[in-house]
Amino acid sequence: MIIIFSAVLGAIIGGLTARRRQGNRLDIAQYAAGYAMAFTVIGMIVTVILDRTLI
Repeated sequence: MIIIFSAVLGAIIGGLTARRRQGNRLDIAQYAAGYAMAFTVIGMIVTVILDRTLI
């Protein structure tokens, strides 16, 4: 659940960042994908840490 939430949050932040920088549709898509991947990795790390500490 954390991973999905972080991926969606990353895509939203990436899309808004590209739009703020006056990017076209492909720029917005690329930023959204890049941020989504980065946030997904962070979400996976957080999930593993929480799983290891709560057992």
